[in-house]
Amino acid sequence: MRKYLSFFRIRFLAGLQYRAAAWAGIATQFAWGGMSILMYRAFYQSGQSAFPMEFSQLSSYIWMQQAFLAMFMVWFYDNEIFDHITSGSIAYELCRPCDLYSMWFVKNMAIRLSRVVLRCAPILLVAALLPAPYGVTLPASLEAALLFPISMLLGFLVMVAFSMLVYISAFYTISPNGVRILVTSVLEFLAGGVLPIPFFPDWLRPVMYALPFASMQNTPYLIYVGHFAAGDALGGMVMQLFWVIALVLMGKGWMNRALKKVVVQGG
Repeated sequence: MRKYLSFFRIRFLAGLQYRAAAWAGIATQFAWGGMSILMYRAFYQSGQSAFPMEFSQLSSYIWMQQAFLAMFMVWFYDNEIFDHITSGSIAYELCRPCDLYSMWFVKNMAIRLSRVVLRCAPILLVAALLPAPYGVTLPASLEAALLFPISMLLGFLVMVAFSMLVYISAFYTISPNGVRILVTSVLEFLAGGVLPIPFFPDWLRPVMYALPFASMQNTPYLIYVGHFAAGDALGGMVMQLFWVIALVLMGKGWMNRALKKVVVQGG
């Protein structure tokens, strides 16, 4: 366990060095979050149909999405891992006295968390100062406040566990770019990153909630804003735990099969 904590610490501290990029990201996320809220406001003011979330809930959802974007951004992957696989330098990784899957897992957690640490506080602080209903509010209830951090952790683990499958797929392809583009396009849509899942048609929502993508960012944010009642929140968290276990087991099994067949060429 100590070696994995060391990998986590090294990667986390390395991620904290990119402060200029963090400030640029904060500015971008403010602009994107503001434009998204104003776009939705125009639809809400039209009054032509009923909406599944109150506008204040939607505003909090969007600001939480921007504040913790680094934890759940589906387009971010560690290029160093792909380089290890495609260049053959994974041979050096296999010489380490540790489990390769666990090492990559903690490295991915560290780099994402380091970016969140740099970005989330300024975004939440400014969003909290915005006038209602455009800003972020406190959790909808005491239950939401207690369940939200647990759900966030589970959603984060689902995200990292799924991204591990993308890394492992590089063992079977000439280039990982095709898989990355396909997964990013599908996952961003199905995880509630483009449109919160409550806005999807009634017949489609049960399917989306059953998939692992909804267990990433969608579930914790809906718990936070109070869209999920206590029973629904617990059910969503059980689904998150199921997908964490399932994806980790799937990833470890697939990794073991890939490493049995990997061939490193060169001299």
